[in-house]
Amino acid sequence: MPIRTARDAVTAAAMYLRWLGYTEVVQPEGRPASGIDLRGAGVLAQVDPSTRPSPLRSVECLWLSGLAESAQCVFFSLAGYSAEGRGGADRLGVPLFVLDLAGCPQPVNAAADELIATGP
Repeated sequence: MPIRTARDAVTAAAMYLRWLGYTEVVQPEGRPASGIDLRGAGVLAQVDPSTRPSPLRSVECLWLSGLAESAQCVFFSLAGYSAEGRGGADRLGVPLFVLDLAGCPQPVNAAADELIATGP
């Protein structure tokens, strides 16, 4: 699914999570203050459609939300991740993906590779 809008990015991430095996992945009508764009059985995901690399703070906030809800958290970004964001995700075990404009997620770290290999 080509990405033209922020909503397209969220939809592409939802489709990918379903493909990985997460069930009942839903998108809230509007973007909640928590930044969580997708929820499903055992998973939370954030999608950053901005043109700047996703920072450490965003990764940490997603990780804390996942911890509070006992859910796997997954981060998708269009512009990639800052060095601090990627390092923090590696330490916390947060799978990171980059979405290309064709809507294809590409794994960025070992946690993402492991998620692809093992699924939920």
